[in-house]
Amino acid sequence: MDPFGDDTPVYVISVAAQLSGLHPQTLRTYDRMGLVSPGRTAGRGRRYSMRDIVMLREIQRLSQEEGINLSGIKHILELQRDNVRLREELAKAHAALEDLANELESTRAVAARLAQQRRHGEPDGTPGADLVPIRRTSVVVWHERNSD
Repeated sequence: MDPFGDDTPVYVISVAAQLSGLHPQTLRTYDRMGLVSPGRTAGRGRRYSMRDIVMLREIQRLSQEEGINLSGIKHILELQRDNVRLREELAKAHAALEDLANELESTRAVAARLAQQRRHGEPDGTPGADLVPIRRTSVVVWHERNSD
């Protein structure tokens, strides 16, 4: 893992201002408004990540090219964050639904096998009877999701 990824706060405000093309005072204003929240050092100095720099550039673009005021930009950014969070929740819900569908399929297969045994007069639990047909993909998917 790269110790200096896009989220690592490493740039002091003067460097962040230069990289974003904004004045340091503008970065302070954006921080106070909650548009960009840089990391902080033990002495409370701001440290910006590359993701923060990209966000600063996007704020500048929305303001200058699209003519959106800072309040509107803040609302847009909040909606974007909500959208990302909701997409992550939806992906988790889809995964849980898939797991439940696989479990239901397996349960139905067991029920069908037991019904077949009863129709043919076989006693429950016949030695060697394969009561639980398991799809290999279901087991692999379940294991991969639950092994973290």
